[in-house]
Amino acid sequence: MTRHFIDLTDAGGDAVAAMLNDALDRKVARKAWPKGKADADAPLADRVLAMIFEKNSTRTRVSFDMAMRQLGGSAIILEAGSTQLGRGETVADTARVLSRMVDAIMIRTDDHAKIEELAHHASVPVINGLTDLSHPCQIMADLLTIVERGHALPGLQLAWLGDGNNVLNSLIEAAGLMKFSIRVGGPAGYEPDAGFVERARAAGAEVLFTQDPREAVAGAQAVVTDTWVSMGQAGGDVHIAAMQPYQVDAALMATAAKDAVFMHCLPAHRGEEVTDEVMDGPQSVIWDEAENRIHAQKSVLRWVFGQI
Repeated sequence: MTRHFIDLTDAGGDAVAAMLNDALDRKVARKAWPKGKADADAPLADRVLAMIFEKNSTRTRVSFDMAMRQLGGSAIILEAGSTQLGRGETVADTARVLSRMVDAIMIRTDDHAKIEELAHHASVPVINGLTDLSHPCQIMADLLTIVERGHALPGLQLAWLGDGNNVLNSLIEAAGLMKFSIRVGGPAGYEPDAGFVERARAAGAEVLFTQDPREAVAGAQAVVTDTWVSMGQAGGDVHIAAMQPYQVDAALMATAAKDAVFMHCLPAHRGEEVTDEVMDGPQSVIWDEAENRIHAQKSVLRWVFGQI
């Protein structure tokens, strides 16, 4: 049966934990190596990943390319505007064609239904590089970063500030799988997807909502935010006005746990959702978080190929 990684639940909690352990081990094993050198076992030798980009990307593009190189494979970049998909070929036909030519497909797109259709018609693994609904690969890197900093996932207290977007949806999904709690600080009307919240709570996760940013952050071990306006999202000025009280600054971080980390998936709008003082401060782990996209996605790739 073909393994797809559309959301974290496709793998499940045990597999997520196994992928994180694999990522930690592989990252340590190649310390100080040239970044383009393949891992000693080159587990994806001769495998090819097709990467479809319908949204701009820096971290997703480079991290998946480097992940395939370090696993001994290779990647092909497909810009939507230069493919037949961008000229009206159906998603189903694109899935069938690429399945004959490559070993796996990663897509970064807007409509979550599009990746579900792609996976339905593909006979090779399909990986979610971002949709408007979820961003599971980013959360794998976030969890890896949290664990690296000495925080156990079960029982973790995580605070989210700002918009209820795709990143928060996947964080809430992770809370249900890995048994940690999330306090969401944000304005009314900007809540995350109700389905993700319902499923996480059913799995035993505590997901709390507050309009008080200090209540959200108090005692948290990880403080997470994102841009207030996502790519292609309408109503930017209204969003920004509503989010002003939820900026992460030094005073707000001071209410978190002493060993708390600050996280942001990037790119950041400095001076909006977070201040320079926090972004560049001692609690910030954003650069580790960005690098960990490579290491986490290497393990996701190994999982979809049945190696984990």
